[in-house]
Amino acid sequence: MLQYFIGSFITVFLFFTLVFIVAQIKNNNSIVDMGWGIGFILIALHGLITASSITLAGYVISGMVIVWGLRLFLYISIRNWGKPEDYRYVAMKDKWGNNHPRVQAFFKVFMLQGLFMMIVAVPIHAAFLITVEVNLVWILIAIVLFLIGFYFETIGDIQLRKFIKNPANKGKIMQSGLWKYTRHPNYFGETIMWWAIFFVICTAPWGIVAIIGPAFITLLLLFVSGIPLLEKKYKQRPEFIDYAKRTSIFFPWFPKK
Repeated sequence: MLQYFIGSFITVFLFFTLVFIVAQIKNNNSIVDMGWGIGFILIALHGLITASSITLAGYVISGMVIVWGLRLFLYISIRNWGKPEDYRYVAMKDKWGNNHPRVQAFFKVFMLQGLFMMIVAVPIHAAFLITVEVNLVWILIAIVLFLIGFYFETIGDIQLRKFIKNPANKGKIMQSGLWKYTRHPNYFGETIMWWAIFFVICTAPWGIVAIIGPAFITLLLLFVSGIPLLEKKYKQRPEFIDYAKRTSIFFPWFPKK
């Protein structure tokens, strides 16, 4: 077990160090967002390569992580490559000023994301540390939930990208498609997928401990770095205020009249 965790930590550390170097060359710390999905894939691949024995749960979870991670990497890379640094990271640089901004970025952005990744990935770790086969019914339930989450995140992102690319929508708030039923279909989808990954392993001995992963990402998206930061940017706009009154913030539901 200790050897596995040391290997995972080294993998994540080296990966985010490499991403940090690329970000400094490009002078764009928001490149770290592109590495989020790939980092989890590397954790899964590390487990597949080093685990002494792999259960069905290990293969299912690895498959889920690879599908989710590749899609997220491609989407964020296509969306962000060649674009200016994201406003959140610009604000961080402004706050740091001349107080060793690169050192602060290394620890407060890249290494912090690596730490968060290791916590969210607890179900992945569990899949390679638990050698008992899990309940097949729960695996099937998890696959259905994962597909639902994947649909919300993927379709939500596609709809938003098409909306933003239309010049007629400049300065407007996305309110159609899945965005009619939840203000954050992509965040809802990502959360559901991580709970699905947990459900794969939850019936195994000590599998319930893996709840740390989905619980942590849910808290992050709902209360810390996801929804609060994004909505803070728009909360003073009349169109968004009206949209927020009618539309569920997270769980999809019919809009209010």
